[in-house]
Amino acid sequence: MTTQNPQISNAFMTFKNEAPQHTQAWGSMVQALGSASAQDAKTSALAYLAVLAALRMESGVPFHVKTAKNAGALSNEVISAILLGLPAAGHVVTQVLPAALAAYDE
Repeated sequence: MTTQNPQISNAFMTFKNEAPQHTQAWGSMVQALGSASAQDAKTSALAYLAVLAALRMESGVPFHVKTAKNAGALSNEVISAILLGLPAAGHVVTQVLPAALAAYDE
């Protein structure tokens, strides 16, 4: 059984709780990629939201919206990042808007 954190999906919490060594390896890789990036924290968080929207990964949106907001992103920047994929991915990106706005306003 997992404990649900409103900012972290049940799937990720299950991964964290049931596969701690894999989670640690994943976290190390994510940190290394972040360190290698030429993007500042806000730009990186907004770009990540654009990717999540294009992939229709709504479960990760609340956590990453909070990350973007904590890095200084305004609500309209979050919306713009999500809608950035409209030409390439189509209308599907709008599916994450409700979750993104709710998370931003929390």
